[in-house]
Amino acid sequence: MDSTLGLEIIEVVEQAAIASAKWMGKGEKNTADQVAVEAMRERMNRIHMRGRIVIGEGERDDAPMLYIGEEVGICTREDAKSFCNPDELVEIDIAVDPCEGTNLVAYGQNGSMAVLAISEKGGLFAAPDFYMKKLAAPPAAKGHVDIDKSATENLKILSDCLNRSIEELVVVVMDRPRHKELIQEIRNAGARVRLISDGDVSAAISCAFSGTNIHALMGIGAAPEGVISAAAMRCLGGHFQGQLIYDPEVVKTGLIGESREGNLERLASMGIKNPDQVYNCEELACGETVLFAACGITPGTLMEGVRFFHGGVRTQSLVISSQSSTARFVDTVHMKESPKVIQLH
Repeated sequence: MDSTLGLEIIEVVEQAAIASAKWMGKGEKNTADQVAVEAMRERMNRIHMRGRIVIGEGERDDAPMLYIGEEVGICTREDAKSFCNPDELVEIDIAVDPCEGTNLVAYGQNGSMAVLAISEKGGLFAAPDFYMKKLAAPPAAKGHVDIDKSATENLKILSDCLNRSIEELVVVVMDRPRHKELIQEIRNAGARVRLISDGDVSAAISCAFSGTNIHALMGIGAAPEGVISAAAMRCLGGHFQGQLIYDPEVVKTGLIGESREGNLERLASMGIKNPDQVYNCEELACGETVLFAACGITPGTLMEGVRFFHGGVRTQSLVISSQSSTARFVDTVHMKESPKVIQLH
């Protein structure tokens, strides 16, 4: 995957973010998501590639675009043989979330972004639309903290790894009833909790950047977003672990499948032999090359949101590459109108 593709995926997330941001604060989360999907798909289909969506707009609502298994890119067209050399073409797996945090956009809250991850075919874990227990932490704690340990134990380990007191640590947790005991344990241990309503991809990635004042992500969120987070953390050298949650009683809301037994059968049909396996980021994003891109829709910890001005739009994006070992912040001005010609008299 060459550098040209890296530049083009920035434009993919930029266009999705711009489209969604037009609906910021209007209370229309479904519309904010739909326009992001359409913009992302339209720009993807202008890239010289053969891509396959492995995580996308999904199983909950039978999405017509960017659904799991959809092929995207110029080289998926019927007439592709005339301009795509199959011997030179790399097949790409793509995980997308065109509007991560739809509620955040709808109500004008911080932290929403358009996001995707890509790798060569087979390089991304095709996570079902289940939930996932997650643990993200900075690179200094990689391999030291463990999802099977209690929050109290992991906070002590983090404290040692980061040379900070537990009282100085900030842990992000999704504000959900299922996390009531976890939140209390973190507070009892002495750390501070930052509750978020949506958008845990940004929280996970923020752990890998110093200066964000986010030192861990703990708790249960959506599994597809877990894979996208893992792709970024793989590139950044951060710690990420995920474990699929298939029991509806654990999450109490929204899980695909009405029974534990039915969900176990579904996992088995997908070839997941050990449903309780703990995956690290190298397993969730195992490809030789992994690229991650995000663009802020509303302002967040890492990026500014989309800003409209007369005649244009300004965006801020982040692209992370395992190939070049870089994390680039890209500030872009999109000029929508030609400058007016000044008449000299």
